[in-house]
Amino acid sequence: MSEQSRQVRIVMVEDDEGHAKLIEKNLRRAGVHNELLSFRDGSSSLQFLFGPDGSGEVHRGQPLLILLDLNLPDISGTDILQRIKENEHLKLSPVVVLTTTDDKVEIQRCYDLGCNVYITKPVNYENFANAIRQLGLFFAVIQVPETA
Repeated sequence: MSEQSRQVRIVMVEDDEGHAKLIEKNLRRAGVHNELLSFRDGSSSLQFLFGPDGSGEVHRGQPLLILLDLNLPDISGTDILQRIKENEHLKLSPVVVLTTTDDKVEIQRCYDLGCNVYITKPVNYENFANAIRQLGLFFAVIQVPETA
């Protein structure tokens, strides 16, 4: 993994603890050893992403890659996606939507809001684990810009 990709901080917003553990375990199996911060709800992820002053500037110069579930208990993932992509400091951060929702309208809405990749979680455990390992291989080769 390149020096730049080791510095990328992965922010995972996933309310299902089992899914979060499976995602982290299989990213590690794929050789992704970046710092991974896990949030179980939208509110805490927004507090982290936007910082104490709400501007998002707290992450200036820090490349972030965001894994986002859409079905969260408090705030919809699409609302979080929209806030990230409208923010001058966070908008360049790649957002990978990783969710059980396979509705075509919802998929189009996420791409219209600026998501970079949309992945529907397979129901079968082994297929889900395999999909995450493949995602980890993808993470190992992509370039992530620093936040503005």
